[in-house]
Parts: sequence; structure tokens; C-alpha cells
Amino acid sequence: MTSLLRREDVAHVAKLARLSLSEEELELYTEQLGQILEHANDMSTLQLDDVAPTAHPFGLINVVRDDIVRPSLSRDVVLAMAPDAEDGRFAVPRIMGEAP
Repeated sequence: MTSLLRREDVAHVAKLARLSLSEEELELYTEQLGQILEHANDMSTLQLDDVAPTAHPFGLINVVRDDIVRPSLSRDVVLAMAPDAEDGRFAVPRIMGEAP
């Protein structure tokens, strides 16, 4: 089977992407990218008209618990436990490690 990708194509794309490839890398990537393109070409020949599109091959289940509204700490209690509070908010240094 002839490759869908030529060495010159890979060198051109590498140049556009401003990548400097050695001769060995150029040969390796030409072969690997050629295999990827051949696989994509094989996939395009499949008859998938009756297959529904999906984002994931398996059904995903959300394992997070249901949200239940319940009492929690008041703002005043939480701010009382903070190292520093100002105007009903946590006070934090402007820059990490420096005092405000």
C-alpha cells in the first residue's frame, strides 16, 4: 500500500510550525503520521449510516450524590474562625507572602 503522506509534506508542515526536525525524526514522523492517515482513510470507508453519533464509547454514569439543602455555618461563624476578616469577607494579602 502506498503511503498517503510524503516526507516532503512532513518537512513542509514542520517548517510552517517552526519545528526543527532531524533526518531521523523526519523519517520517523513521516512513517507514524502516514500510518495515522492510513487508519483514518480505512475508517472513512466504513458504513456508519445507521450508527448514532456518540461522544464516548461507554455510557457514563454520574456518581455524585444528590444535592440536599441542609443547614450550614453562618457567615459570621465562618468569618470568626478566619485569621483575618474585613467588611464581611476573608482578608488575604495582595501578593502571596506579603501582609496587606
